[in-house]
Amino acid sequence: MKWTYNIKNKVGASISLFALCLLVLISNYIDRDHTDDVKNAISTLYEDRLIAEKYILKMTSGVYQLKEAIIYDTNSATNGNTIQNLLLNIRDENNAYQKTKFTDSEKIKAKTLINILHVFEQVQLSTNRAKLDSANRALVILNELSAIQLEESKKIIDHAESLYITGKTSSQIVTVLIFIILVVIQALLFASKTISPIKSQEFPHLN
Repeated sequence: MKWTYNIKNKVGASISLFALCLLVLISNYIDRDHTDDVKNAISTLYEDRLIAEKYILKMTSGVYQLKEAIIYDTNSATNGNTIQNLLLNIRDENNAYQKTKFTDSEKIKAKTLINILHVFEQVQLSTNRAKLDSANRALVILNELSAIQLEESKKIIDHAESLYITGKTSSQIVTVLIFIILVVIQALLFASKTISPIKSQEFPHLN
């Protein structure tokens, strides 16, 4: 009853072919999922970190200009307008920065920066020493916020690299499995083709 063995081979080949198709579909889904994750990581790096760093750098530059204006304060109306304009620019940049995505520690420091700017605006008629102290405190916070951007950016890059390595490993495993299934299918089909029905032997009758 080798015909049953032939049928078993065909069934096995069909199952193997189905497994191959399923494996290809799963592989495509995994690759697409990993690609989307990497794209999201790059988007997060740009939107939540590089853009935030741009605002921080602009605020830092503005605070340094504030310090320069305070140090060379001649008590003139022009200098007062310069300080006021710088404060407005810093405030605008900070408002834009507040709309970016914050970590928990970043939320605390960003709130501290708002308080420092608020205090600075209140001491416009105070001594230059008090103004410089507020400016220096703002620079410290801005430096810490910039360090957070660098740290978070590194985490995002590490995550993207991990996703890439995982995707590459998955693709290699799937490739090996596909090769094995193809070999199995080929072996089953070859075995089924080589099976031929047994012919009954004919014995000549003696005369």
